[in-house]
Amino acid sequence: MMSNLSSNSENMEYRPMYTGKFSVSIEVVPPSGSDAGDLLSTLLSLENLPFDGFSVATNPVAKPCMSAMAVCSLVQKHTGKPSVLHVTTRDHNRLSLQGELWGAKALGVNTVMICTGDFVSLKDRGITTTVRDLDVYALIGMARESNLRTGVVLDIHPELNGLKKAVKHLEKKVDAGAQFAVTQPVYDEEGAELILNATTHIHIPLIMGILPLRTPRHAEFLHQKVAGISVPEKLRERMAKSVDPVKEGAGNAKEMLALAKNRFQGACIMPPFNHYEVLTDIVN
Repeated sequence: MMSNLSSNSENMEYRPMYTGKFSVSIEVVPPSGSDAGDLLSTLLSLENLPFDGFSVATNPVAKPCMSAMAVCSLVQKHTGKPSVLHVTTRDHNRLSLQGELWGAKALGVNTVMICTGDFVSLKDRGITTTVRDLDVYALIGMARESNLRTGVVLDIHPELNGLKKAVKHLEKKVDAGAQFAVTQPVYDEEGAELILNATTHIHIPLIMGILPLRTPRHAEFLHQKVAGISVPEKLRERMAKSVDPVKEGAGNAKEMLALAKNRFQGACIMPPFNHYEVLTDIVN
């Protein structure tokens, strides 16, 4: 029976993320399949680095992965650091979303990030249904009512000059109850200032997204093909000319982290292609 459960590390209370002091989270992509052993070993190898928790994606790029809530629970149990659960409107109906939020709370996952989720690709739409039983605003309210620290995404869509629309969208999210916002990846001071100047009237913690670049091709792909990400031309040129592009990309990420510490309330670092080893050159 539940009342006979003893107190142990699985039941400890983890503090919510992004509540005051500057915090750094590491984004985690759950594995494909049921074995999280390699992922947990990798994350445990980071234990001596100065960061505060993990942010766990839910079926990124609309491909099946292990349950993000299961990964959050495993990560907290094995690392002792709090996790942020990404909850999307894409994957669940109203009943299941409420169950997810209550389940997260029961497992000691006290912070969620509410998002729509990546769109299902055209080739998969014949076999995969997008649910969207709730919109983002309703899900934010449901998360707050479930007593969870609730964050959202700020995506300014620079390729569409979408800053003004994104800020209006963020205002509505804050009205719905959002308590922090994580930006899409930022690559230079100009991009950071653009976001900061447009959101001075929005009084919630703003968390800078940081996605380290690995190769010139990676930089060009993000800039040309990935909605919401703009890699400045000067940085793409630096990557193309560098004799060590991985080091160049990590150096830029380290510069962005320093900028975030001065102007933002936190940072979320997104290791590309599960290359968590790059964090050593960024957060130290």
